[in-house]
Amino acid sequence: MAKVMTVLEAHVAEERWADLQQAFAGMGDRRPAPLETSYLVQSVDDPTVWRLVGIWRSREELEQYRQSVEAPGGVLLFRSMGVEPMMSMYEVKGS
Repeated sequence: MAKVMTVLEAHVAEERWADLQQAFAGMGDRRPAPLETSYLVQSVDDPTVWRLVGIWRSREELEQYRQSVEAPGGVLLFRSMGVEPMMSMYEVKGS
């Protein structure tokens, strides 16, 4: 089974940046089992662009997780900042 990477992206207002970082830090102990690691990153070119990058053990386990919740934790994180993220998925081909 190939690992997959998900990228949630949204524009976040500057006044919410500290809230976003604090909320992400608080998610650490609630990480779903198939999520191996995640990163919250901010664009250098446009600081309002934030991405939540996750590496999942497999697409199958990601899909099982997504079906087990009303909305994934990362989506809820961005929604709590008043924005709706766009999601992209990539198959990991090397590391």
